[in-house]
Amino acid sequence: MAKKAKKKYSAGAAKKVERAMKKRNAGTLRSGRSGRKVKSRKQAIAIGLSEARKSGARVPKKKARA
Repeated sequence: MAKKAKKKYSAGAAKKVERAMKKRNAGTLRSGRSGRKVKSRKQAIAIGLSEARKSGARVPKKKARA
């Protein structure tokens, strides 16, 4: 039998992303230092994943900048 693949993202990480998306849709999600309102879907997901990393949830490492 084949080995079961491990999930990349934990359920806790999914919850953080979901919360960030709900806040974005409500118009209350704000970004880092500047405190600007987040309009981008991708940025909202990134914020959710970042919060999940800080809380210790299983999330793949960030890709290195080119």
